[in-house]
Amino acid sequence: MDVNIQTVLSNKRVFVAPSESDLECLSQCLTQRLLSGQGECFIEIGVGEGQDPGISPSDMTASEVTLRALAEKLNAHVIHLRDRNVPAHPASSNTTTNNTSNPAMTESSTSATNINTNIAPSKKKKKGGRNSGPANNSTSNESNSLTEKISPSQSTTTTSGGEWIVKDFLLRQVVGEQDFIDIRVAVVGNVDAGKSTMLGVLTHGELDNGRGKVRQYLFRHKHELESGRTSSVGNDILGFDADGKIVNRPVHGKLDWAKVCQEATKVITFIDLAGHERYLKTTVYGLTGFAPDFVMLMIGANAGIIGMTKEHLGLALALSVPVFVVVTKIDMCPPSVLNETLNLLFRILKSPGCRKMPLLVSSQDDVVCSAINFTSERMCPVFLISNVTGANLEYLKSFLNLLSAPAPADSSQISPLTPNIATSSDPNVNYRLDFPASFQIDELFTVQGVGSIVSGTCMSGIISINDTLNLGPDTTGRFFQVLVKSIQRKRLPVNSVRAGQTASFSLKKPRNCNELRRGMVLLAKGMDLTCCMHFTATVLVLHHPTTISVGYQAMVHAGPIRQTATILSIGAGSGEERLRTGDKAEVHFAFINHPEYLRTGVRLIFREGKTKAVGTVNRIVPYQPVLTNITGNKSRKAQKAPSRQPVSLPIGNEVIVEEKK
Repeated sequence: MDVNIQTVLSNKRVFVAPSESDLECLSQCLTQRLLSGQGECFIEIGVGEGQDPGISPSDMTASEVTLRALAEKLNAHVIHLRDRNVPAHPASSNTTTNNTSNPAMTESSTSATNINTNIAPSKKKKKGGRNSGPANNSTSNESNSLTEKISPSQSTTTTSGGEWIVKDFLLRQVVGEQDFIDIRVAVVGNVDAGKSTMLGVLTHGELDNGRGKVRQYLFRHKHELESGRTSSVGNDILGFDADGKIVNRPVHGKLDWAKVCQEATKVITFIDLAGHERYLKTTVYGLTGFAPDFVMLMIGANAGIIGMTKEHLGLALALSVPVFVVVTKIDMCPPSVLNETLNLLFRILKSPGCRKMPLLVSSQDDVVCSAINFTSERMCPVFLISNVTGANLEYLKSFLNLLSAPAPADSSQISPLTPNIATSSDPNVNYRLDFPASFQIDELFTVQGVGSIVSGTCMSGIISINDTLNLGPDTTGRFFQVLVKSIQRKRLPVNSVRAGQTASFSLKKPRNCNELRRGMVLLAKGMDLTCCMHFTATVLVLHHPTTISVGYQAMVHAGPIRQTATILSIGAGSGEERLRTGDKAEVHFAFINHPEYLRTGVRLIFREGKTKAVGTVNRIVPYQPVLTNITGNKSRKAQKAPSRQPVSLPIGNEVIVEEKK
């Protein structure tokens, strides 16, 4: 039975006294929503398409009973988020109002800034959240019969003067001890904005003393403790159970990740990135290589928007990652300075370059509204936090609890015959369980007595213990078969990992594999093992002091890949040989060291000094390694160097042959 979600839930009384067939239809609807939300979904009871918002208290009670019964059947918890009271209407609730045809009403209803819950019901429609959208006209007979059917309680009218109710709920599925919803949040901002302190307060449940006490829990190196500045990529987690309660319980300042993951249904992984300009390349690698779902931009209220704040915001926008802002140190900031900082922040977010809709969160209703509409790519919640007094800290925790994982891509967007090629610039487009397994490596470790450890993100498929995968490419462009000996997620041993999750693998490395490095991939047997030295990308120059011409070299960041590349040509036969700030053109690149496994559709960042450009990979030129018998008498340098071979790069109707060096 094909069920259309929007059609089934278009009636605000759909949960009131449904029949057996209606319950089955609702069950399938909620199952689809939970699958698309990776185990979570928002439910709004009392709002329907073309209907005045609100239902009577008795109908709301009956709707809650139905929802909880369906949730129990689906092994999910129901979390009550908020109530809204609206004036009752004398007209029957199943009658379509004429206000929906008014474009002004539609525009005002979709505005994310309308968060007042006591507005007139004739000016309010269903919000455009993650699971909402225009109804599909081609629906099944079962879904049509459900929306058109009127239960006995629907035929009654309510006298004016009373109040109707609208309620929002969150459904969260209960999973096993080895499984949980994983959300990755990258934390960026200028130096001394309070990033590490904020994460220490969130993850360890302890307020700061105003002198950086809790930030020491996240530092990894001695010089970070001495200077108080993060220089490497740090990680910490915040776990929520099925009821939305925090399960972090540190002992003497130490947090047991495995215990948190066992008790948690949802885990927020914070990626603490450096704020100093000296460590910009580390920050860029954290934003590209660790595949964050969201970005938390930290701003010090007393310092304002200075230094690398705009730089980090621009990187997040270039990578199309949703951003929310946290303004810290409000306890030590005068009101006039805080207002000046907020005014400048709102002007930047509303500027043509950002096109965001800032929402200052000051109540629980604002939290729910921003969380439901956050993935619209325009909503930008702003939190005012104090790590010393704990002011508004509960709002931020509640927002993190409601953050939903990005929905997986539609099967029609990618062809299963070419799983290594994405047709969208969204990096989440490959989070597909029905594709062969692929895993990108962003960190390397060597543990004595264990061997080689690699960590990264599973981009597609499912990887289990004792699976044999292809590891590569090495510096000569070859792949090697390796065996997965063990798997851990957040230091918790597991049997398998699926698409969209991060994990660490213990590998049985073959003897003929020279070395492991970041940017390598693990691919299932049968997948295309094509790597490249040459590729083309559509590039937009954000800033350059002069002009960029052929032969210019800079660092290319594309996912976990970080390597210097040379510009071979600019434009597709247009004769244009220069790029300036604001120019956009198709650029042909060549890596200077070794081949990489690059996918079309991946977003890249091209930077060197103050030069910054962003783009999308359009085409790759396959690299064919020359297999030679390497004896033990040859030097290590000779083993690593790629073989010299001509590579044909098509440009327009011509073919340019470049000699590999």
